[in-house]
Amino acid sequence: MVELALILPIIIVILFGILEFGRVFHCYIIITHAAREGARIGAVGKTDSEIIARIRESAPLPQADTKLQVTKLEPTQSARTSGIPLTVEVTYDVDLVTPLFSDILPNPVTLRAESTMRLE
Repeated sequence: MVELALILPIIIVILFGILEFGRVFHCYIIITHAAREGARIGAVGKTDSEIIARIRESAPLPQADTKLQVTKLEPTQSARTSGIPLTVEVTYDVDLVTPLFSDILPNPVTLRAESTMRLE
């Protein structure tokens, strides 16, 4: 019992650390996919509003309408010609739910994903 009482808090901290890391990494994978989808649809000639709609559609995250931001769409829609690269950058704020980690790490954690594709 004494050994369990000494080790249990460490095991619980490790377990919650694994859970928080899994949540953050899952959100990172989703916004990376959303940035890639936005770059792909932009590479075939869609407008900025269609690109942003596709990014939001392909990112099923909690509170994505407020926390998911498209921070870069370069070049501008009027300057896009065939053969030049289109860059899409997406950011998302992940709130940490474990009290110990939210005190140590910045809360919310801001994730950033960028994708570049050549215009067709």
